[in-house]
Amino acid sequence: MKNTYLTSYFPLLAIILFSVSISIRVELILLDFLKNIGIYSGMLEFFSEGGIKLALLILLVAISFMVLAAFKLVADTTNGLALLFFSKDAEGESLNKIRSGSIIYFVGGAISLVSMYSFIGIGIIFTLTTVIYLIYFVYKSSGALSMWGIIGMIFFQVVVWSTLLIGLMYIAVKVYNSIMASLPV
Repeated sequence: MKNTYLTSYFPLLAIILFSVSISIRVELILLDFLKNIGIYSGMLEFFSEGGIKLALLILLVAISFMVLAAFKLVADTTNGLALLFFSKDAEGESLNKIRSGSIIYFVGGAISLVSMYSFIGIGIIFTLTTVIYLIYFVYKSSGALSMWGIIGMIFFQVVVWSTLLIGLMYIAVKVYNSIMASLPV
């Protein structure tokens, strides 16, 4: 028996796995930073070492989870819009076909735990997982697409994600520069 909802929890698990791997790496950097500036020893007066590490990990996992869940929401919306604009499928069969693609992100999240001590490794795994999912998405939905529809869908995905990521990087640089400019040096 094949149940279409069998893999419905995989996106949640993939987000949790990627969040844990990112959070463990950030936690190690944050602990070193707190030790270097002398705050960590003061924290030990109120909490145990394990308590501090656990609290930081839970906080970082929650933040990573929220960011990745927001990206998942944008990805689902972008996929739906791409299918709306370029697909000849009006019944939603393409969405049912790509549902099992969440396994790709689940596997990528599990592999990212192996590379949890390297931001570059996690980034490469996440990027590779995303490219594989994009290929899977286009392949599975290609039955309802013309050649121009496939090109349009790929172009649409690239433009939307490039605009979003470049915009976020631009805002981050502007905020960083404004903070640096406001510091009394």
